[in-house]
Amino acid sequence: MKMFYKACPLACLALFVFVTCVFSGIRVQAATQYYYKIKVYHFKTKAQEDRLDAFFKDAYLPAMHKAGVKNVGVFKVITPDSLDKKIYVFAPFKTFDELETTDQKLLNDKQYVTAGKDYLEAPSANTPYARIETIILRAMTGAPEPAVPNLKGPKAQRVYELRSYEGATEALHANKLKMFNVGDEMGIFKKLDFNAVFYGAVIAGSKMPNLMYMTTFNNQQENTDKWKLFMSDPQFSALSKDPQYKGNVSKNERVYLYPTEYSDY
Repeated sequence: MKMFYKACPLACLALFVFVTCVFSGIRVQAATQYYYKIKVYHFKTKAQEDRLDAFFKDAYLPAMHKAGVKNVGVFKVITPDSLDKKIYVFAPFKTFDELETTDQKLLNDKQYVTAGKDYLEAPSANTPYARIETIILRAMTGAPEPAVPNLKGPKAQRVYELRSYEGATEALHANKLKMFNVGDEMGIFKKLDFNAVFYGAVIAGSKMPNLMYMTTFNNQQENTDKWKLFMSDPQFSALSKDPQYKGNVSKNERVYLYPTEYSDY
């Protein structure tokens, strides 16, 4: 009996180490940074838009779900350019390998190929779009996974604000990322319920070096009100005046979008 009690602390210690390792592994896995792909479809006509909608709704999103990508976002521009209309498609991937291989998985899906025939086999004289722009991002450390926004308003009234912050150099871009993660600029967005879908650093795109993020709102008025709160927030005021972060954004672009009815986000 005495030997049991002497051995018990060692057994308990071993159990503690085992449980700690197991749960540490879960935490590491949960914190793995996602990779994001944003495809911007440029089109000109209503007929092209209808064909893209049909493809995304009936073929692409169902096939992506089947391939293991739970949520895919499809967004349209609130005030489109009549000469260059766009649809944005956002897809998150748990690993870079998943990002690379999913397109081929889809082409091996007979149901997808059949449902998407009009798009996939479109002739050069009758294409469903003009051009496709692709942007690849890696999730920021402070927000390693995407999130489905907690909004109540009708999708047609929602405002999804996609922002891009360009840095004049790689070093200044890295500094802005530090401002988001270490300086906790991201924390201000979370505190004020900006309902972000993602925050990411662009690793392949046409405007590098840059980061991008998407915040969401029930309507345009909520967007305006939330940004007023953000700009007047004492934490942001102090952060924006911190000399270590001076001049780390050379260009700030924003696009106002709304989700399609079939979008998962």
